[in-house]
Amino acid sequence: MTAGVAAENPRAIAWSRRRAGIARTWHEFATRKAALTGLCLLTLTVALALLLPVFSDAGGLDVTRATGRPLSPPDGQYWLGTDIDGRSVLLMTVWGTRISLLVGFAATVLSVFIGTLIGITAAHFGGWVSAILLRFTDFFLVLPSLVLAIALSAVLPRGVWTIVLAIGVTAWPSTARLVRAQTLTIESRPYIERARALGGGHRHVIGRHVLPGVLPLVLANTTLVVGNSVIADATLSFLGVGDPNAISWGGMLQTALNNGAVTRGAWWNLLPPGIAIVLVVLMFTLVGRGLETVLNPRLKGGK
Repeated sequence: MTAGVAAENPRAIAWSRRRAGIARTWHEFATRKAALTGLCLLTLTVALALLLPVFSDAGGLDVTRATGRPLSPPDGQYWLGTDIDGRSVLLMTVWGTRISLLVGFAATVLSVFIGTLIGITAAHFGGWVSAILLRFTDFFLVLPSLVLAIALSAVLPRGVWTIVLAIGVTAWPSTARLVRAQTLTIESRPYIERARALGGGHRHVIGRHVLPGVLPLVLANTTLVVGNSVIADATLSFLGVGDPNAISWGGMLQTALNNGAVTRGAWWNLLPPGIAIVLVVLMFTLVGRGLETVLNPRLKGGK
């Protein structure tokens, strides 16, 4: 019994230290007003996207059920006017949040997973493994990511998950470079040498030492990648390679442009989705910069 308690003590101590570290990180993050404001607004936006089907009817997005006049300006019934099909621009903008956030988060998860895996593998094993992976990373770095994403979207079936795949497999090189640099820094520390001297293998070193040290920086980078993914999704949808059946902000801008909203002066078809993109990206940027400042020791001096 005593031996069991003693064996559990190191693990309990480790978890206690991690909880204390998380509490310190949150306290430092909460002192940064811009980052905290961005987090609060982002939380509300995500909650709105998740709960939208509860208090809003998606039937108004159906062209066959639209009741408004085409390109009607904002009024008491349609606060942001209507599009060329008579649908509420406000309703479309709000529902577009779901697709934009879905693509942004899903593409970021895929991108960060690939980048973290390649970065840790290249730094940990070194030698010819690192050389091959770095050349592979350089190949994707020099290729225009938007052009490659368009090419992937063009040859694959059009849909939301095609956009996710196209963004995810083209946006990982920066994460791989960042993770590799951080992994090299961690593995140069004395406790890594002690772990190896005591018989720790690759799995132990990576799982117990490298990953816990890399994840905070990956988390800070992830919030910035989500913003870039939202922009990439809007760009691809605007260029016509997105899902034509899904309501997204980029698709709204494309529809407005194709139906002459600019020449007709229908600004209400352009501003709402454009402002929504800017605001969501700004929220992720504020949170990401705040986390980066807290988690990066070289940046802790500024608020």
